[in-house]
Amino acid sequence: MFFWYNNKYERCGHLFQERFKSENVETARYFLTVLRYIHQNPVKAGLAANVFQCKWTSIDEYLQQSNFIDTDLGFNLFSPDRSKAIKLFAEYMQVTNDDECLEDHVRVRISDSELKNHLVKIGVPDSSTLQQMKKEERNAILLELKGLNAVTIRQLARITGISNSVIDRIR
Repeated sequence: MFFWYNNKYERCGHLFQERFKSENVETARYFLTVLRYIHQNPVKAGLAANVFQCKWTSIDEYLQQSNFIDTDLGFNLFSPDRSKAIKLFAEYMQVTNDDECLEDHVRVRISDSELKNHLVKIGVPDSSTLQQMKKEERNAILLELKGLNAVTIRQLARITGISNSVIDRIR
């Protein structure tokens, strides 16, 4: 069903692609930013009056008995003294800010027909022509197409008739 839907609406990937995102948290400073962002998100969305009244975050795990979350990392970034760390943590969670996490990159995709037109413009009228080219010439064209941000390997394989694994290995 997903393949039919994707072909009909010239999309790629699973039906709910791009809904959930993740990224690495590599510094202590960014860890605290993400922590505050998570706890303040319901407040900014108007679902809670303040970070301490929200039932959808882990704030209670930090301020009361922790059952599921290892709070030591977060607290130790404020102070080695646990009571002082909790106080500083609570203050930090309330600071008004413009924290942003998960940089949102819009992924633009070109349609299959646009990709086919691009192939024609570079001198490849159809997939059989591409398949019959010498390996070096074919790979140069595929490498150029892979360099387009709007094209996926799966889409290239579908349009050219060349397998995903062959296209993926071209560097």
